[in-house]
Amino acid sequence: MPITCPVCRREQGADARYCAHCGTALTTPSESSTGSSASSNDLNLRALSGMTVLLILAVLFPPWEAPPADPPAFLGLHPLWSPPTPTAIVSRMLLTIETMTIAIGGIYLAWWFRGK
Repeated sequence: MPITCPVCRREQGADARYCAHCGTALTTPSESSTGSSASSNDLNLRALSGMTVLLILAVLFPPWEAPPADPPAFLGLHPLWSPPTPTAIVSRMLLTIETMTIAIGGIYLAWWFRGK
């Protein structure tokens, strides 16, 4: 059964998702009766909120390392306001790896659980 575009009123094939003339998204009667909406394709805000919290924690509790003059050593995750030793420095490389892993993982999870 052909679908009629609601904007330009041209008939499209039964399996068309978009109007070939004007590009409007087409919905079939079965899609509109099941309650499908644009919000089902939104990203999962719970996963994105969790990612944001983890990113803030990653900045507040950064990975510390020994200063360049000392032998390389990972000193752990300590609060930004309380370094493990007076000469410890924030490891920019490990902080970048940590934050990018959290960001990519959070976006992936938000996409994976979208609409659920």
